[in-house]
Amino acid sequence: MKVIYLYPGRWTWLDKLILTYRLGGLAHKVLQWYFCRMEGWFATDADTISLKCWDQEELLPGGHGLMVRGYLPVINTLAKGLDIHLRHRVTKIVRHYNGVKVTVENGETFMADAAIITVPLGVLKSETITFEPKLPAWKEDAINDLGVGIENKIVLHFDKVFWPNVEFLGVVAETSYSCSYFLNLHKATGHSVLVYMPSGQLARDIEKMSDEAAANFAFMQLKKILPNASTPIQHLVSRWGSDVNTLGSYSYDAVGKPHDLYERLRIPVDNLFFAGEATSMSYPGSVHGAFSTGLMAAEDCRMRVLERYGELDLFQPVMGEEASVSVPLLISRM
Repeated sequence: MKVIYLYPGRWTWLDKLILTYRLGGLAHKVLQWYFCRMEGWFATDADTISLKCWDQEELLPGGHGLMVRGYLPVINTLAKGLDIHLRHRVTKIVRHYNGVKVTVENGETFMADAAIITVPLGVLKSETITFEPKLPAWKEDAINDLGVGIENKIVLHFDKVFWPNVEFLGVVAETSYSCSYFLNLHKATGHSVLVYMPSGQLARDIEKMSDEAAANFAFMQLKKILPNASTPIQHLVSRWGSDVNTLGSYSYDAVGKPHDLYERLRIPVDNLFFAGEATSMSYPGSVHGAFSTGLMAAEDCRMRVLERYGELDLFQPVMGEEASVSVPLLISRM
């Protein structure tokens, strides 16, 4: 076994393994699979992840769980009593001292005292929303320098279960690009479903395929470990990287960039407030990170409006016991 010492310069995640072991055979392939799993966690290739900042997020206690009914119960509960306009894609946000004007694709405009911006980081990066006046340079730098990755899901539904009752099924290979893993939904839901989860460059390459070709690609990966696998009867393919409403899955710390970019993205600009997973230093890339920054932005926005108009009956406390909500969740432990 040979030990290689790497030059301590501007390292990527892989470069900055202070001791890199030259492995061969199955051990090397298993190591590549772990890199594959790590790339899935960050939704990007390993050589784009900052080693200095990669572990700055806080992990919540508890085991793995699956929200069997998805996030719809959460959305429906939080949306009660709100005036929500669907299919209104924003194209321009103009801020003035005394208000904000938001324009959507069909030309309709909305006026408000302030705005909370929660669009995905990929959409901000694409500059499909015009800000007038332009956002300050420090805000644009935060948008540009944060990484945004891609992890997709290819859901394969079978007529019966033919795989072992484990949380994950993995395919090892010579490179992390060629490795893969499947999430076993049967273990948590009772449905005969496996979910193939490609990330990084592999996810981008698969997004160039049709849904049928992508599902077949995932099925071929499965047959590498289960040669007698039955053909799926249904499939569902996500495309977070090319969906114009997302243009990526979630954020990550890029090589050579500081972790406080998340906080810079969160800081308000006049009467524009920012929230979302890419504004959470403690919980980036997560729903709870998005939710907690949304609460902070709502409270900051409320305080700004109250400073201008004084106490209004319109506003109720955003945080605290009066704002607590009960969401009917059905969680199955993995």
